[in-house]
Amino acid sequence: MARAFSRAFQKGLEALAHYTAREGRLPGRSVVQVLPYGSEHRTGIWIGNIKASRDRLNRTQLTALAELGVDWAR
Repeated sequence: MARAFSRAFQKGLEALAHYTAREGRLPGRSVVQVLPYGSEHRTGIWIGNIKASRDRLNRTQLTALAELGVDWAR
């Protein structure tokens, strides 16, 4: 289960990085980010879900989110 969470987190982080690089801000809840390899990611919903489960995140994951502008990850 932890490995699946880690893979999902990495995909979400990748989608968030692409979105913030393009838009310069965090996504709204309805944002669906298309990744370079064609896969879609519901990045806006992911941010809300990951915030709700932030107690499961390790320091490295929180730092990665904070670097992308996620205030609650600081």
